[in-house]
Amino acid sequence: MKRAVSVSIGSSKRDKAVTVKLNGEEISIERIGTDGDLKKAAQLFKEMDGTVDAFGLGGGDFGTEFAGKFFKYHNVAWIADDAKKTPVVDGSGLRNTLEARLAKFIEDEVGDEINPKTVLFPAASDRWGLTKGFIDAGYEYIFGELMFGLGIPIPLRSINSLKILVSALFPIVFRLPFSWIYPTGDKQTVREPKFEKYYQWASVIAGDNNYIIRHMPNKLEGKVIVTNTTTESDMEFFKSAGIKYVVTGTPAIDGRSFGTNMMEAAFIAASGKNRKLTNDELNEMLDELDFKPQIRELN
Repeated sequence: MKRAVSVSIGSSKRDKAVTVKLNGEEISIERIGTDGDLKKAAQLFKEMDGTVDAFGLGGGDFGTEFAGKFFKYHNVAWIADDAKKTPVVDGSGLRNTLEARLAKFIEDEVGDEINPKTVLFPAASDRWGLTKGFIDAGYEYIFGELMFGLGIPIPLRSINSLKILVSALFPIVFRLPFSWIYPTGDKQTVREPKFEKYYQWASVIAGDNNYIIRHMPNKLEGKVIVTNTTTESDMEFFKSAGIKYVVTGTPAIDGRSFGTNMMEAAFIAASGKNRKLTNDELNEMLDELDFKPQIRELN
């Protein structure tokens, strides 16, 4: 049996291990959280290197590509440096392929129920495939980088404003301690609702699940959540908040959806190529496996 492991700097309370079948291969997929301990994550990459078929880097990224530029996360990318034999991915491949299909999927499934066509991205710059899909579908949008990332009460309403922000701040921000800009470990379970009026303004809230839940109000009646890596407790919270639909880029497996880094690692293991797959190869596998997003109606 092949094995793919996601080493995450997120909470260990979200750990899960299951077996899936891809391309006729049984793949053991497992998430191991280190509760914000970057050194522990680095040690796991080192210890398991060469013993598993593919790694996912969870709770952080090697970097982000935006507006034709690549910005490296100097504050977290180093933890996988000792993985010399086993390929490591951060899920960006699936975010650029699978998540780019989500807006069309939602329009096909429940598009008539979404009125007005408005979407809030608590953070758009790290999931540009997802973001661009909604923009291309004609949604009015708000980018929340300043509000939810820096606590500055200014919504961004244009791509140009987001580009200016990214170009100016990313080279600086991505050298700061990672925990300053993204919740890690037990901080992922702490909620700090803020800027509620923008959550209420949107019909759809899309992006990273930790960011969405961390800042969302207790009630969001009739909204659509588009996200990743949901657990059963997340779904219970969404239901209690009055969320109508939850759409995940990856389908639920044994009661939860795994992150794109985990599933991209599983695809590598199934392919047997022992390297990161190209976007064309990922799209081909998505089509061959009929690997589709999942939509769940909660209320």
